[in-house]
Amino acid sequence: MPSVVKNSPAVIVPAEPGSSLWSDAWHRLSKNRLAVLGGGMLLILGLVSLLGPPVISALGGASYAYNFTNLDNAFAPPSHLHLFGTDQLGRDLLVRVLMGGRISLGVGLCATFVALTIGVVYGAIAGYVGGKTDAVMMRLVDIIYALPFTIFVILLMVFFGRNIILLFVAIGAVEWLTMARIVRGQIMSLKKMEFIEAARSLGLSNRRIIFRHLLPNALGPIIVYTTLTIPAVMLLEAFLSFLGLGVQPPMSSWGTLIKDGAEKMEEFWWLLVFPGAIFSLALFSLNFLGDGLRDALDVRAAKD
Repeated sequence: MPSVVKNSPAVIVPAEPGSSLWSDAWHRLSKNRLAVLGGGMLLILGLVSLLGPPVISALGGASYAYNFTNLDNAFAPPSHLHLFGTDQLGRDLLVRVLMGGRISLGVGLCATFVALTIGVVYGAIAGYVGGKTDAVMMRLVDIIYALPFTIFVILLMVFFGRNIILLFVAIGAVEWLTMARIVRGQIMSLKKMEFIEAARSLGLSNRRIIFRHLLPNALGPIIVYTTLTIPAVMLLEAFLSFLGLGVQPPMSSWGTLIKDGAEKMEEFWWLLVFPGAIFSLALFSLNFLGDGLRDALDVRAAKD
């Protein structure tokens, strides 16, 4: 008669650890070499622009300050003393390019934050409320869309005066329209989900439903479009600088430096090449990072 083994220990199979959407997105983003390269390059440009000018001035003296002029050293070509050469007033171009990075990256980030705040709130309210409210709000967006953006910014700056803070607000005030449309579309698709119906049945307020349940689930497209808005804002600032409505001397941005270099590019090539190269590098890095975030946060691509 076969023996029966009693009280045999049960075999416990350990459960596989789960992963969230954000951890999966980070894993996919880290495997995208161009996106990682773009993010790293942006970090380097930001740190160098922030820390470079005071370090160079401390090591080289007052002659390397961004506003120091020396007409005897005007239009000096690149050398070991001035790696990027000097401009028409004898100012070190490397320091001015780094100072321009502060302005251009600052305009890109701050104006995008303004556009993000207005567009997200406006689009979320329009998409959630719907009906006549949504129709009126989106017709207003269509009307503003029909206006020439650049002329609208120019009018704001001419009417209220030209200063760096107004530049942030003016550019952000015309860049929120597409963000509002994107957020509205996401909210309209999400508000029909079962978890929103459950939130309504529990008596949660509309404000809490929008900001605690709907917007967190729409962060993917919002983040992606934000990274693509920053280079668009930087290009708009550069265009305004070409028109003389950007940053005022002695401050500089990449747009103003490119404008000055374009006027003298035939004789003094370094005035255009170095600011243009750094500006292009920043734009490429932002686009690579934005494309990587788009692919990383695409749930359909993750399932494939």
